[in-house]
Amino acid sequence: MAWPPTLDQLKRDMKIEDDRDDERLQQCLDAAVAYVERVRKGDFNFTTDPESELPEPTADLILGTLRLAGRWHIRRRSPDALVDMGELGLSRIATTDPDIERLLRIGRFQKARVG
Repeated sequence: MAWPPTLDQLKRDMKIEDDRDDERLQQCLDAAVAYVERVRKGDFNFTTDPESELPEPTADLILGTLRLAGRWHIRRRSPDALVDMGELGLSRIATTDPDIERLLRIGRFQKARVG
């Protein structure tokens, strides 16, 4: 899989078949790519530089980036971290997703670094 992930990959992962939210989805994807490149800098060859000794981004990192972008896109509908579930009332949305953190190896799944 090539870096960075594409809008088509994101739409496929989210099962979106139309193009009405493409601009918002691309914005979320660009932000997720920038975030992952910043927090995982030095771990992967994001520039596909043939001289680099770093590995290319892995499939789990790409999937985590897509899922992060998807989460941010969906989260825009609940800025106060609550979602209305009709007759069931309101439900709180967790601020983090352990599956995404595990895929990206961030948060509590981050490797320990010695300064």
